[in-house]
Amino acid sequence: MPTDVCLPQATFSIRKKSQKKFNLMEESRYPFLPLDIRESASSRNTNRSNLDGSGSRGSGSCESSLTAELKKRGHGSRSWIKIDKNGNSKILKLDKATIMTHCCVPARDLRLLDPLFIYPSTILGREKAIVVSLEQIRCIITADEVILMNSLDECVVQYKSELCKRLQTNMDQAEDLPFEFRALELALELVCMSLDSQVKELEMEIYPVLDELATSISTLNLERVRRLKGQLLALTQRVQKIRDEIEHLMDDDGDMAEMYLTQKKQRSEAYLLSDVCAPTNTLGGTREVSNSSPVSPVGAFTRAPFLQRAVSSIMNSSKYQSSMGSSPGGENIEELEMLLEAYFVIVDNTLSKLSTLKEYTDDTQDLINIKLGNVQNQLIQFQLLLIAALFLATIFASVTAVFGMNFEDSIFDYASTLYWAVAITGVACGFFYFSFLFYLRHKKVFPL
Repeated sequence: MPTDVCLPQATFSIRKKSQKKFNLMEESRYPFLPLDIRESASSRNTNRSNLDGSGSRGSGSCESSLTAELKKRGHGSRSWIKIDKNGNSKILKLDKATIMTHCCVPARDLRLLDPLFIYPSTILGREKAIVVSLEQIRCIITADEVILMNSLDECVVQYKSELCKRLQTNMDQAEDLPFEFRALELALELVCMSLDSQVKELEMEIYPVLDELATSISTLNLERVRRLKGQLLALTQRVQKIRDEIEHLMDDDGDMAEMYLTQKKQRSEAYLLSDVCAPTNTLGGTREVSNSSPVSPVGAFTRAPFLQRAVSSIMNSSKYQSSMGSSPGGENIEELEMLLEAYFVIVDNTLSKLSTLKEYTDDTQDLINIKLGNVQNQLIQFQLLLIAALFLATIFASVTAVFGMNFEDSIFDYASTLYWAVAITGVACGFFYFSFLFYLRHKKVFPL
């Protein structure tokens, strides 16, 4: 009986000691983990060891909390659309670390693709990828595939369907442009078409409103013009940013050379292949391997990463400036330049439409200001005439008020005296008033 009573206490002490030991092992295994994640992991294991019947439920709740913690820190997976060279597409769940490792892009470039933030349109050329953020189209283009941010936006759905259709249609035909340039061209084409359609819609809406405002100035028309002018300025800034980005790429040959991903990949593979297949005997021209000197497998495995780092450092440092001039691939920069120049002309034409629309809006605003100024001048003229008439009427009233006084005088003995006084005062006031109007007309204060 005493043994049965002491047995649960001994079991509890053993569990407590094992838990402490397990916590020490966790700290030694993950010394660099944050404290909150380490505590969540230890609490998850504690729940597993303590709860027998409901252990799976406690573990699932802790795992969900850990997943929420990781998502809160920005490491959660997002939905992406992967499109290969053959036009096949599939939806993947990828996190930032996987994309950064696969595409060799820094974290700041992924922030440009984050739909939770609003960044201006940007096209960046990296070592193995092109980061494109044009309006709603946000993707990473590599030499073999396009990783597109999954969204229900009409422009994104159209980009995915059109790119897959073009790749599948031109699969057996000769490729005029590399894969990355065809994907970039489609993004620029859709963005330019979208902006041009928005400009046309704005033109169809703003011209009638401005014409109506020019004929009749009202608060409702002014509010509509103010709203449309805000949309015009926002659209102009977006188009201007895309134009500046294309112009910046066209002005920098190094950035354009950095965007030739297919050529960079082929050259990297050629450098590695030529180094592996290089003959050891330069006199005989064939590779001779001595039986007395076996090849070390460690050296064979450690050599390839060294060659990759060497080739990567050469490509990054020179940006192909020396090899572009001597190789036939250097002439292909003109292809990208012509591609960018074509869409630069389209964007510049769209920007000129917006400039014309803004000038028309400013002209209408100036016309309204002139009309309002004319109305204000008319009010001032009427006020001036009214003040002059009021001044003379005051003089006439003061003269008649004198005869209305209740005091005795010989002038009140004659009734005609009042009539003559009123008549003379009225004629004098009329004479002064017309003299005042003639003076204003002479000075050209206002036409009469």
